[in-house]
Amino acid sequence: MAATLVLPVEKDGMDGSINHVEDGKIEAEAEFDVAAAAAEKKLVRKIDMRIMPATALIYLLCYLDRSNIGNAKILNSSTKDDLLSSINMTTYEYTVALMVFLVAYSLFEAPSNLAMKIFSPPRWLGFLVFAFGALCAGIAGSRSVATITVLRFFLGAAEAGVFPGMIFYLSFWYRPHERATRIAGFLCSATLAGAFGGAIAYGVGHMNLVGGLEAWRWLFIIEGAPSIICGIFIFFFLPQYPETVTWLNAEEKLLQESRMGANCSKGEEKLNWADAKATLKDLRLWVHYVTYMALGVGVSSLSLFSPTIVAGLGYVDLQAQLFTVPPYACAYVVTFAVAMYSDYKKTRGLIAGICFSIGAISFIIQAVLAEDAYKARYAFLVLSTCGVFGGLPPLCAWVSDNVRSTTAGSLASGLNIAFTGPGQIIGVWIYRAKDKPAYRLGHAINAGFLVLGGVLSFGLHIYYRRLNNKMVGNNTHKWTT
Repeated sequence: MAATLVLPVEKDGMDGSINHVEDGKIEAEAEFDVAAAAAEKKLVRKIDMRIMPATALIYLLCYLDRSNIGNAKILNSSTKDDLLSSINMTTYEYTVALMVFLVAYSLFEAPSNLAMKIFSPPRWLGFLVFAFGALCAGIAGSRSVATITVLRFFLGAAEAGVFPGMIFYLSFWYRPHERATRIAGFLCSATLAGAFGGAIAYGVGHMNLVGGLEAWRWLFIIEGAPSIICGIFIFFFLPQYPETVTWLNAEEKLLQESRMGANCSKGEEKLNWADAKATLKDLRLWVHYVTYMALGVGVSSLSLFSPTIVAGLGYVDLQAQLFTVPPYACAYVVTFAVAMYSDYKKTRGLIAGICFSIGAISFIIQAVLAEDAYKARYAFLVLSTCGVFGGLPPLCAWVSDNVRSTTAGSLASGLNIAFTGPGQIIGVWIYRAKDKPAYRLGHAINAGFLVLGGVLSFGLHIYYRRLNNKMVGNNTHKWTT
């Protein structure tokens, strides 16, 4: 049988030109795709303008109020007006006060996420921000070790729901490959808080004994008061869910619903025990939690002991406060860049593993350098800070990327952050006063946990790639690697 040659269908135009029907169809589809992409880009930009400034401000204040005790510890220490000297607090008692914060932080994270779904994000986040601001300001009035310890516990309980709550909150608004950049948008506030905290402490240090109050008391008041005001604002003005806000029209709400697809949280979905039970029994997620715990050691120790570590480099008192700024300033740029690249490549484990590796190598070098190698030790402190904080956005986004229901998203993101609690408690104890100025033990422990986190990150990356390879040829939603 002779072969039949099928030619493209052509149609004469009114002007005598020849139009290819298929070409016209392709051009129309291309124009539609461009228009749809432009509409989606405009929608995401609109959401960003409403969501991101608020979340960034919340976490900036949260981190300031959490970590300022590290600045208070050495503020005006040369005149014996620092926190420890003022209330006769020992180094051990100070460490216990840090630890009880983290105990409360671990206990209340997952329950707080569930409460946020019950009460709605604006009401619950507004309440938490108001509470931690009031508790921070209240620490300024402490006259005993017991008072500070109790207030730090309740501060941890209030702050526990903020970080996992905002990660869960973003899952209602953004697609999986958009989340790491947005998480970095508020997470970088932690690095800004580290930078601002040192600068603010330097300025407040000159207020020592103004009004009869030591400067460390003024520090807690000045950094707690804005959180109280912000909490009220969040309660009334933070957007709730895409389907309920009035600043999206009907067409934009339909576009938001269609673009989010199956792997997202929905405001109208109720929490259910079946999904919660499946989430708790999923061993894959527990590997995520342990990976994030390994990073928690570095996050905690750097956040609380950067002024102490810098003081071990030969800088003292107010000067030590200023030299905590550059590591966090560099980490801000790195964290944002890593998050954007993670979203662009739509991969998490490989990038997080690289960050773990950079941090681990930097801590190992700090552990073996000579005590008087001040410039080199400071340079690697900057690098280790970048590695630790750079790994946060991809790891935080990874868990919510790979769950399939609102209940799972709420519980898994809460448990993921809760697992930093044990890691952060370890971080509280590793920089011992007797190890100064080199703090070799602290650096070595940090390096060990970062090596563990790197191995688990690379392992999960390979695991998800293998799962995706088995899905080739079907329409099943792929895992984020």
